[in-house]
Amino acid sequence: MSTPVPPPPEPPPLVRVVCVVFHPGEELATFARTLASASASPVELVIVDNGSDPGVSQAVADRYGARLVASGENLGYGGGANLGAAGARAPWILVANSDIEFPPGSLDALVAAGEAAPTAGSVGPALLNTDGSVYPSARELPSLTQGAGHALFVRLWPGNPWTRRYQARQSSAGGQRPAGWLSGACLLVRREAFEALGGFDDGYFMFFEDVDLGERLGRAGWVNLYVPQVQVTHVGGTSWRATPAPMISAHHASAARYVHRRYPRWYQWPVRQAAALGLRLRERAELRAAG
Repeated sequence: MSTPVPPPPEPPPLVRVVCVVFHPGEELATFARTLASASASPVELVIVDNGSDPGVSQAVADRYGARLVASGENLGYGGGANLGAAGARAPWILVANSDIEFPPGSLDALVAAGEAAPTAGSVGPALLNTDGSVYPSARELPSLTQGAGHALFVRLWPGNPWTRRYQARQSSAGGQRPAGWLSGACLLVRREAFEALGGFDDGYFMFFEDVDLGERLGRAGWVNLYVPQVQVTHVGGTSWRATPAPMISAHHASAARYVHRRYPRWYQWPVRQAAALGLRLRERAELRAAG
């Protein structure tokens, strides 16, 4: 009697989608539902739940054939994304917020743009706000004066020259182009490049992990490619609108970390101190405004 020949192993999916959540709501089901039509090919969806009760995530995973990873602790966005990307066989990894809504075919179009650009280490679509306006998701790396001016004056003086330059070319989607960094709200990364850099720096609990990754990709010779002909909707802030204070503090802590990492030399100490002071003052003002 002949021995049955086992079937060949299934090829890996083209994309692993990693969605990091913390006590998600209805937006996660919308995310999974719209993702199902974003690609004509099977997509591997991994939901990383950083919360203490993954019931909602489990229900969505069961309904849409996703894999749930319960982290057991709040690893932050970058740490959760790294956990969800671990062991991926797909050549592309899409890291996305749960409040992203995908038009049909959008993921296929984003991957096609990346495949057509062999030096692209990351690829980002245009992020549309719910009113149809374009969120500035593809930005230049801030210079010291530009970043400090934007950080300190954007709330009090929105039209200041530093903010205008920092958000240059973002009032409309524009054309396909390289960027200094792309928003981690919906970011397609080439697994080869992502793994070579060790993924996100999980020292950033929330915010600036995408700025840091974009900078490191550029230093390693990869391009951060903005592809505005692909558009997705970013509802924005669904996980922390009710309690903004922790995220305000996390944002400023990450900004301080980024400044210290980017300007580490001894003679840049005054710059680091001035930036730290400015960030502390802005944090206090925003916390007071948040009530």
